[in-house]
Amino acid sequence: MTDRYIRQTTLTEIGAAGQARLAAATVLVVGAGGLGSSVLQILAGAGIGEIIIVDHDHVDISNLHRQPLYGMGDIGVLKAEAARDAVLRANPDIVATAKLERLTPANAAALIEKAGIVIDAADNFAVTYLLSDRCLAVGKPLISASVLGLSGYVGAYCGGAPSYRAVFPEVPETAGSCASIGVLGSAVAVLGGLQAHLALHLLLDFRPSVLGRVVSFDGLTLQFGGFSFADFPEPRHTAPFIGLTDLEPEDVVVDLRGVAEAPVLPRPGAFRMAPEEVGSLAAAHAGARIVFCCRSGQRALRAAGRLQAMGRHNLALVALEGDPS
Repeated sequence: MTDRYIRQTTLTEIGAAGQARLAAATVLVVGAGGLGSSVLQILAGAGIGEIIIVDHDHVDISNLHRQPLYGMGDIGVLKAEAARDAVLRANPDIVATAKLERLTPANAAALIEKAGIVIDAADNFAVTYLLSDRCLAVGKPLISASVLGLSGYVGAYCGGAPSYRAVFPEVPETAGSCASIGVLGSAVAVLGGLQAHLALHLLLDFRPSVLGRVVSFDGLTLQFGGFSFADFPEPRHTAPFIGLTDLEPEDVVVDLRGVAEAPVLPRPGAFRMAPEEVGSLAAAHAGARIVFCCRSGQRALRAAGRLQAMGRHNLALVALEGDPS
């Protein structure tokens, strides 16, 4: 063992055995933006043996205030590649792999299979629900965080704990983005650092386990909060995210986007409907699966929630922004 890790192996909670656990670990990090920057720096510094970085986006100058992995010379470069190069410069003794793609229903299972723990740093509703569904199915821990403005939260789901859906079965009726509301870089760093800490906590098998816990942070009042969801029940009915290639001929495909947003329907025979009109489908198309489509998955999740509340449960969702088709 080199002096690189001496300050953490000196901890009685880690030692040589704990460092060996970290070196043997493979972590999947989905998203190399603000949250991912902190996560990747900390995990690479700690000596995680292999890190798989999934991101399809390019570095933009508007990212730099909250994504310290990147500099001016990285503008226009694919984030996954720039992030891989940055963590390898910091620690060439680890393995870092860049996956230059979106996380989709088509590739999620294969990516998750390679990792012992999954970190959701995408801050995207569709990605979070998709990762949670897959991690729950295969029993792997998911560390997911969200940050907006001056506050956010991080939680440890699945892997023996309830899923993200058990805690957040519905998306909020109104939700902003960093582009529309704004975000402070220090708040992002706090939440990303907490994500990395929860991941290390699990990998080192610290007790009590962080699985089944949410930690919240308010950067304006400087208050931390949180709660345990270890006993939360899983929803009886869920609407999974699928890809366009997963559609069946008999599916009723409903595009929630307007003509100006999407002039072309996702497939022949699909029809448009405003989100506020979906209640009319509760008793329609008996026996058929209704598939809601929108750009990010957020409107589709809300539409499915409305129909589920009305007793309709044969549903699926498509986030067209990330569909491989």
